[in-house]
Amino acid sequence: MLFTDRADAGHRLAEALQHLEGEDPVVLGLPRGGVPVAFQVARALKAPLDVIVVRKLGVPYQRELGFGAIGEGGVRVISDDIVRRGRLEQADLASVEHAEAAELARQAERFRAGRPRLSLEGRTAIVVDDGIATGATAAAACQVVRAQGAARVVLAVPVAPPDAAERLRTATDEYVCLSTPFAFSAVGEWYRDFSQTPDDEVVALLAEAAARSGAAGSGLAGSEAEGAGPAGSGPGTEAAADKDAVEEVEEVAIEEEVTIDAAGVRLTGDLSLPAGARAVVMFAHGSGSSRHSPRNRLVAAALNEAGLGTLLFDLLTPAEEAHRSNVFDIATLAERLTDATGWLRDRTAVPVGYFGASTGAAAALRAAAAPGAQVGAVVSRGGRPDLAEPLLHAVRAPTLLIVGGNDTLVIDLNQQAEAAMRCATRLDIIPGATHLFEEHGALQQVASLARDWFLSHLVKEA
Repeated sequence: MLFTDRADAGHRLAEALQHLEGEDPVVLGLPRGGVPVAFQVARALKAPLDVIVVRKLGVPYQRELGFGAIGEGGVRVISDDIVRRGRLEQADLASVEHAEAAELARQAERFRAGRPRLSLEGRTAIVVDDGIATGATAAAACQVVRAQGAARVVLAVPVAPPDAAERLRTATDEYVCLSTPFAFSAVGEWYRDFSQTPDDEVVALLAEAAARSGAAGSGLAGSEAEGAGPAGSGPGTEAAADKDAVEEVEEVAIEEEVTIDAAGVRLTGDLSLPAGARAVVMFAHGSGSSRHSPRNRLVAAALNEAGLGTLLFDLLTPAEEAHRSNVFDIATLAERLTDATGWLRDRTAVPVGYFGASTGAAAALRAAAAPGAQVGAVVSRGGRPDLAEPLLHAVRAPTLLIVGGNDTLVIDLNQQAEAAMRCATRLDIIPGATHLFEEHGALQQVASLARDWFLSHLVKEA
């Protein structure tokens, strides 16, 4: 079994965990790579999501050998056998634990951004990682979770070596693994995209999950509670979601998966409308990306927090994504974006803006340049405006171009685009950032710039 990326793995893992939905579980992602997988599981099970921060305590002279682990809340899991056989002195153990405790506290504070740790007392806890190599960290996490009061501990991973189940037998009450390939050597071999998960992505996913849980707890997610099409519901339900519920954006918060008929194809999207949203931003994803892009989801979460609605959807079908040439078919992407805009306008009467990334930015600019386009504002992240170059002069919506300071080729392309455009245009360069803005804090700067631009140019005066 080969997974496209961690989001894909999370979707598939969620299907195998559906039997736990009735147990009111808490989903816990192991940072960093386990959190994108856990995010999809929590969303499908309608469960709260948290991070399980664990630090292995390594023997001073052989760090890869763990004599225990620590977790939040002062939880300590110590192997007396290893301590005894290793003839470890208490002073050495205390020194290791002190250093790891400091790092644990830093990570927990960083990832949760000030939110309290979710209580596990008496709950079913689903510990999720993106895969298992040795199993040491996963086992330690399960032990910590149990020590934190979980009544039942489930470990769920997309892929692991065949002997992992036996190694983890005493640490869990239930072990769920989708694939146990005989030729296993590394987790990353079983993903097409196994790029590093940055801290910023973990923070964004946890914040988005917390906002969703908060809306549900306060009764704002009424459409989900009444079966109007939450994530994971069937296509028929998604397509027939209650139109009136979406239109009442002044009173009700909406979180739903939708299907959109655009240019003869059915596209899948995630629609989020905070209560009282006065505008909606549509995301046009770039080459090789999808609506599950952690970078765009981070920006979307920031816009939602500012009271702006978002629609993240796939401009290509799964079959089309397999052919890379399709991501450069800007005319087709723009046509679908235009049709999807019409679909959105039929469901809500608020202004619409575009946020485009890479080739998606070219599609957004081309759609915004179309005659009669009613687009209030455009933001491009690391965009390729040159691919829409013949039509740039026709864009009327105020446009913000954001480029990384180390993305020199794209800087040149955006400078040329800025000179060619006749609408209100600004080019912002984020120092030290590369094309994907993976550097610490870079995506947060993108999100802040986009939020301010949309609030200034898209939201109408009350």
